[in-house]
This record gives sequence, structure tokens and C-alpha cells, in this order.
Amino acid sequence: MPLFLEGREALDAARRDQFAESGFLVLPGLLPEPLRSRLVPEVDRWVDEGLRARSIAACADPVAHDPPPVLELELPAHGELLTHRPLLRALAELMGPSFVFHHLHSDRQSPGIAGKPWHHDYEPNDRADPSLLMVHALHYLGGLDETVGSLAVLPGSHRDSADKTALVHLGTAELPGEVVIDRLPAGSTVLLNSALFHTRRPAPTGSGHPRYFVDASYCQVGARWRPVKPFWRQMLARARALDLDRGRWPELFADRHFTEYTATG
Repeated sequence: MPLFLEGREALDAARRDQFAESGFLVLPGLLPEPLRSRLVPEVDRWVDEGLRARSIAACADPVAHDPPPVLELELPAHGELLTHRPLLRALAELMGPSFVFHHLHSDRQSPGIAGKPWHHDYEPNDRADPSLLMVHALHYLGGLDETVGSLAVLPGSHRDSADKTALVHLGTAELPGEVVIDRLPAGSTVLLNSALFHTRRPAPTGSGHPRYFVDASYCQVGARWRPVKPFWRQMLARARALDLDRGRWPELFADRHFTEYTATG
């Protein structure tokens, strides 16, 4: 069954155990309306001004492309989202008090966008220790309904050692035991163990309104994690300069928790 948690309620031991078992947790309406409403135009700017495209190009070919002149976390509401206190409290319940921000990604997905095949997003660490958690926070700014498609997850699949693309050949097909998340209010968040297989299914009609989507990932400290953006040092340095953690989370933007970037990252 999906794990639904009221945004202001602390996780208890039973829910933590259920997250460990299933690999996901649903937080309906976690983001307050003032924050959500400021995030939407920032996502529009990120897409419409070509900043997202420049970020993708820099990740694909860091030699030929500079990072965007504005980073996502420099957008005020995005920076606030990264350290939204109810979110960090939930992450601390799952990972313990020490974890580090890994990366941020946001997009405005068109109503007719294709689905994304089954995959997981777990990155390796230099201890090759699968017990160390990486968690993705998937923020659905406009919620989920039949006009924007759905998220399907495969509970328990995070416990299997598998390549990210091990199920990609299945596309977005229905799988035995899957859970479909297709009804969420605006400002809802889904926390995933990053090793959990999941897929984005397209809207049945290909019509409706855009899906405003932000995801951020966080890693448990205890090893050095592989970064996925070549400008990760610049990203963490800006977060520290902006004092995004407000002195409450000293490890959150510390670069000592990462290996060097490689092109395969």
C-alpha cells in the first residue's frame, strides 16, 4: 500500500520500517501554497530562458559547455525548497541527522510528453555500500491527476542489486506488484529510495496542462558519493554562500562527501 503522511506529522518507527520495506513515502501537500506559487514561475524561467537546456548541455559535454549563468538553487524559491524544514525533518527520520544534498532538477513537462521507462536513480559511493541511503524527493507542484500522467513504483525493488537500466526494455509497461500514484493534491512530494525502480506514465489522452516537477536528491553521509553534474563544486559553494542551510544542517552542502566528477557520472 502507498505510504501517505501528513506534511507536519513526524515519522514514527512503523512508518520508517515501512519505508525501508517498500522504498517510498507519499507526503500529500507537503509544500505550503506561498512556496509552491513562487516555485512555478521560477520553473517557467528555468525552461523559457534556456537555463535548463544549458545545464543539460554542460552535463552532457562539460568541456564544450559552461554551466548556466544561474543555478537552480540560486532561484530563491528553489533554494528555500531544498531546505524546507518539514522536508528535511522527514529526510532526517529516514537517513539520520547527517546527510548531504546531491543535485537538483526541475522541469515543465508538456501534456503530451512521452513516458519515461522503468529505471532507478541510485548513484554509487566509494565504499560500494548499498546500505547507505540516497533519497530522491519528487515534488509535484501541480499535483497528479489523469491530465498529467502518473508515477508507478515497484515496491521492494530497491533491495535488489541492479543496473539503473535493467528494466528499461519494458518501457512503461505495467508490472506485477507495482503501485500507481496518480492522485495527489498540488504541492505534494514523494520520497523514493533512489534505488527503487519507477516509471513516469504519460497522460492517457495526451492533453491537459503542463506538469511542473522538481526533484532533489540527498545522500546519507558515511562515504563519498559520485556527483552527476560537472559543476557540483560550484553548486555547493553557492549554497554555502547563500547560507541555505541557515546553520542548522552543517553537512548539507559539504563537498567532502563527494568523489571527483567523471564523464560516466
